[in-house]
Amino acid sequence: MTTIKDSPVQKSFDVNKYKIVEDNQTYTVKINDDEFDVIVKPVTWQLKNELIAKCMKFDQDGNSSFDGGTYIKEVLKAIIIEAPWGKTDNKFLDSINSDLGAALERLVPSAFDTNFNEVDVVKKE
Repeated sequence: MTTIKDSPVQKSFDVNKYKIVEDNQTYTVKINDDEFDVIVKPVTWQLKNELIAKCMKFDQDGNSSFDGGTYIKEVLKAIIIEAPWGKTDNKFLDSINSDLGAALERLVPSAFDTNFNEVDVVKKE
């Protein structure tokens, strides 16, 4: 892999390649014979980090645990802009069955996905 230090020609950095597209996206959710659309806003790096931090728990000994259920609920509340049921809130999410819950869960990005594209950090001397 060529690093900036080794490269004969330094390319200019285009930050726009790494910005979240601001457009909301429409997803069609299918459950058994039912089908409906939901409009979802993209999850930014910052939002994901805030929600992960909110779902971390620490005990008095400094041990940590992650509440995945709370993470899924918080992400769904944050990203679903429009849906047939109206507002996506705790009351709604606590009232749905596992069929609808599992379908909506597919909209939630993994909390700890570390599958980054080619990221290389080189310390300059």
